[in-house]
Amino acid sequence: MFSWLARIVSACLRPVRRYARMNKGDSSESSSIEDALLWYKDLEKHSCGEFSFAVVQANEVIEDHSQVETGSGAMFVGVYDGHGGPEASRFIGDHLFHHLMRIARENGTISEDILRGAVSATEDGFLTLVRRTYGIKPLIAAVGSCCLAGVIWKGTLYVANLGDSRAVIGSLGGSNKIVAEQLTREHNASKEEVRRELRSSHPEDSQIVVMKHGTWRIKGIIQVSRSIGDAYLKRPEFSLDPSFPRFHMPEPIRRPVLTAEPSICSRVLQPNDKFLIFASDGLWEHLTNQEAAEIVYNNPRAGIAGRLLKAALNEAARKREMRYKDLQKVEKGIRRFFHDDITVVVVFVDHDLLAKNITVPELSVRGFVDTVGPSNFKVVQGLM
Repeated sequence: MFSWLARIVSACLRPVRRYARMNKGDSSESSSIEDALLWYKDLEKHSCGEFSFAVVQANEVIEDHSQVETGSGAMFVGVYDGHGGPEASRFIGDHLFHHLMRIARENGTISEDILRGAVSATEDGFLTLVRRTYGIKPLIAAVGSCCLAGVIWKGTLYVANLGDSRAVIGSLGGSNKIVAEQLTREHNASKEEVRRELRSSHPEDSQIVVMKHGTWRIKGIIQVSRSIGDAYLKRPEFSLDPSFPRFHMPEPIRRPVLTAEPSICSRVLQPNDKFLIFASDGLWEHLTNQEAAEIVYNNPRAGIAGRLLKAALNEAARKREMRYKDLQKVEKGIRRFFHDDITVVVVFVDHDLLAKNITVPELSVRGFVDTVGPSNFKVVQGLM
């Protein structure tokens, strides 16, 4: 029997339907739309505001998976930036939220430790999948994903992060100007603090971080130091032989090189906190935190996630001395040479709703390849 608090948790974050799954396959609209690889959810309500959701594909098979879950008193946002294939990011989308709900019900609350436990259970589940399939599909050991998850519950924001996706909060400062604050720490070898952390943890390994092709990489292979999956860098039994040269290491690892320990923070939302931006690293390659926050603050809410994506794509095209209209003609797969798969979720916080029990439709929005058509998503046009 659940306690009264457990019942509240269960009621607050219980999705009742999933109606907006995206299909990046054939579409009868493809010939008439502006960018056939960009989708967005214009604006939806959650219990203390509204949110906007957008995805652009670059890889031949999209590796970003994502979700927004809303209930009568809470909200969950997940952005999962996969690498080596879509299996890990898809697995997180299918399991992380459910683990969160299970552990929250068992404990009757949501906290940093509850969110950490959900991430750990998801990692354990994926490594179990790897163990079952490694014999017939050894490359499953090289599939991994960054994981950014946020929960708003009872006026408090909880954020967990593995990898280099980013959560940014926009708060109103002096002179009525918006100020961007990064909430997450990025686990990427390009950061000096991450390289120091790795060298300190592996003093016996002079090759734990090396510069390769102008980029700092862990063991010369991967940039992120924390992830879900990437079993070959965590368990010696999943090492890959020389027939997979991209992932082969001359000597098997003796202990984990990567971890799945998330950085977690929590924050009581204040009246001057106006919105949150959750996005995979592809957005932040082209926009600074402050640039993104100012775009959100200075434009209408409707379609704002799509507007952010389009600003990033304009910048990606400019860096290659192209116009965005020319970039739109580049097909998936080849597009990866210009930008990454990118997911953006913008969450607006309306503080007058935080103290009220506002009834909104319980909703699950998923951004990934599925068998359901894209009829509930619109293509971004004319936003800039």
